[in-house]
Amino acid sequence: MTLSIYNSFSRKKEEFKSIHDGIVGLYVCGPTVYGPPHVGHARSYTNFDVIRRYLEYAGYNVKYVQNITDVGHLVGDGDDGEDKILAQSSKENLDPFALAYKYEVMYFKYMDLLNVKRPTISARATSFIPEMIDLINKIIEKGFAYVTKEGNVYFSVHKFNEYGKLSGRKLENNLSGERIAIADDKQNPEDFALWKSASNGHIMKWNSPWGVGYPGWHIECSTISKKFLGNTFDIHGGGIDNIFPHHESEIAQSEIANGCRFVNYFMHNNLVTVNGTKMGKSLGNFITLEDLFKQFDPMVVRYFIIQFHYRKPVDFSIDAIKACEEQFNKISENLNGIKTLANGEFDKISDEEILSVKQNFENAMSDDFNTPLAIAELIRFSKISAKIVGLGDKNIAKQANSMIKVFEDVLGLKFECDIMSIENSNDDDKLMSLISEIRDKLRAEKNYAMSDYIRDELNKLDIDVKDKKI
Repeated sequence: MTLSIYNSFSRKKEEFKSIHDGIVGLYVCGPTVYGPPHVGHARSYTNFDVIRRYLEYAGYNVKYVQNITDVGHLVGDGDDGEDKILAQSSKENLDPFALAYKYEVMYFKYMDLLNVKRPTISARATSFIPEMIDLINKIIEKGFAYVTKEGNVYFSVHKFNEYGKLSGRKLENNLSGERIAIADDKQNPEDFALWKSASNGHIMKWNSPWGVGYPGWHIECSTISKKFLGNTFDIHGGGIDNIFPHHESEIAQSEIANGCRFVNYFMHNNLVTVNGTKMGKSLGNFITLEDLFKQFDPMVVRYFIIQFHYRKPVDFSIDAIKACEEQFNKISENLNGIKTLANGEFDKISDEEILSVKQNFENAMSDDFNTPLAIAELIRFSKISAKIVGLGDKNIAKQANSMIKVFEDVLGLKFECDIMSIENSNDDDKLMSLISEIRDKLRAEKNYAMSDYIRDELNKLDIDVKDKKI
């Protein structure tokens, strides 16, 4: 099958051709681990998990590399200000290395719950400081970076004529202070930091040829991708907010240091809004996965995310996820009926109706990973499954069970839900009504101890119970 990918370089879909037959080198910018994972992380890493899964389904051996930014990412994404890790470590009164590890562990915990497969290689930025220094030295030697008397090293953007080829931005349009903060010792406002000098009170710092300091934000991705995927690799992924300045700067420093093309395909997922408004801590609409998973099963959240194409924005709302929850539970119920009927057995997918689903699914995913169309086939297949269960045809059920495995393997959805709990989930009001009747009866019998015990236990579950006069 022919796989097409929208390439942010060309701004159009292109037929995907890997550098090495049967192998894909995939690099995705990982999280800056200074806070709990949120719905933005869920959106981005679920998207690239599906992309990775489909590449594997298509027969590729995918080497998926992801960095963990635990140093150098300054507040505001610029070259001046405080490191995000240090700023948060001060608030939490925690060593910055311990803080980064704390949130790294939390990040993987919630990605696991979303059934996001672990990267082939997960690399912390702080583990590759010597390699970053070597790469910076190469850029300096080639005359594209300069060292200031303050001990900072900057990439000279004006010397790289192709700067802006990914974002489409022209240097003359980059206003002073726009996205890239201005440091006093820069030759030009657009120049970006490769290495920053550290003050005496700065905790995260290392020795370098230019003095004690720490790496800039962009250099880690160039270094880590080069180490594990080579000078040129297949796909680089991230959010559209990474295009400028992060990915633009990666291209410049990598292509100068290595003397060749950096990446063949750039892929970017769109942003997340909440009830139509950009998500942000300052706006009070920041949703952590910890809070979200208290209300919804992670598989429902994953199902919600992949209903949107990765290049389209996603608007989170409780009502929208609730609607997805009902739909996903019904799909799970139908598919579990197939699994029960097939008794765990699989067969070649050959039934005409099921084979049509498979072909349409593959066509959708091969067209720039069109998950909305893939989900439409899942819904269609769910309805077919309900008919098969009604007929009790075990042979067709085996073929359908093979199709379920395709959906699970590629979309990363788990349909192993408890059907009884699905059926009973709509009976919460009846259950609470029964508990209330039992308590009323106990109080009428003056068995206040047992009545109060039930009330207190419900209160522990955040179920507010208020007694009325009898």
